[in-house]
Amino acid sequence: MNKEIDYKAAGVDVEAGYMAVKLMKEHVEKTYDKNVLGGIGSFGGFYALSDDPNGDVLVAGTDGVGTKLKYAFVSNKHDTIGIDVVAMCVNDIVCLGAKPLIFLDYIAISKLLPEKIEQIVKGVSDGCVQAGCALIGGETAEMPGFYAEDEYDIAGFSCGIAKRNKIINGENIVEGDVLIGLKSSGIHSNGYSLVRQIFKPDDKAIFEYDAELDAVPIDVLLTPTRIYVKTILELIKSIDVKGIAHITGGGFIENLPRILPKGLKATVNTKAYEIPKIFKVLQKRAGITSEKMYNTFNMGIGMAICVKPSDVEKTIETLKVLGEDPVVFAAIEKGEGVSFI
Repeated sequence: MNKEIDYKAAGVDVEAGYMAVKLMKEHVEKTYDKNVLGGIGSFGGFYALSDDPNGDVLVAGTDGVGTKLKYAFVSNKHDTIGIDVVAMCVNDIVCLGAKPLIFLDYIAISKLLPEKIEQIVKGVSDGCVQAGCALIGGETAEMPGFYAEDEYDIAGFSCGIAKRNKIINGENIVEGDVLIGLKSSGIHSNGYSLVRQIFKPDDKAIFEYDAELDAVPIDVLLTPTRIYVKTILELIKSIDVKGIAHITGGGFIENLPRILPKGLKATVNTKAYEIPKIFKVLQKRAGITSEKMYNTFNMGIGMAICVKPSDVEKTIETLKVLGEDPVVFAAIEKGEGVSFI
């Protein structure tokens, strides 16, 4: 394409998002009591159940699926979107070492069609099974005239638990530590406002074989987000994991620094693994820089795990036994943010 299509051109103003967080912060923090640990910006919210340093802490997260839903609407396929909404929540809270316990969903729909709702909730249920948490409730709101015909939105909430002295927050990460990536299943559930500018939902071509992509686009675009919960919970039983980053909205550039202490950066080796074809096609057709790609998409890495150098070999071996194909893709160095080699 001749004209660059970036996230802002697609209608998403990231800077406005930053400003919104800054403006809402004082209103959020005035609700805190002594049991709230940390602040805005972590992968989940913490609430201690006692003052015991070895006591239990609730870890909660909430999220939605975003405009990936457009592809569910045009294909009339609704049985995987629920997996996405579960993944977006539980992958966040497991980053902190918490085991997800419960999940609730909220579905708002223009017209309540029982068979469609059943398919959506089937996906939520499948996601909860993958995450090992219980779907204990939810809400379905019929809102005619508010949503377009045949359209809906879905959001979720999950709460997990961790021991206060076992929370994984990145505070012990030091220069020389290593980032190991767990591969994604594709785009997951972020960046679809840009994706929709390339693979337009109303274009019949998304249902036909695409030679450059070597796939039928709709199949790639609706591939559900991977759920990493059981892998992470098993890994931390035997490995001293220092930090975990879920690579979601904002890609590498926003999510890796969320686990790093001040004065440290992640230096990413972009040749450490094969970038999935979907991202190469998106970059070529959107005409955008690699930096913007890494600031929008997961680029094939859904979860980043930080360990000390002496634990790398054992971590890789353990992850392979758990069915993963892990890659060492970055090193922790002095500096700020993320750099690429």
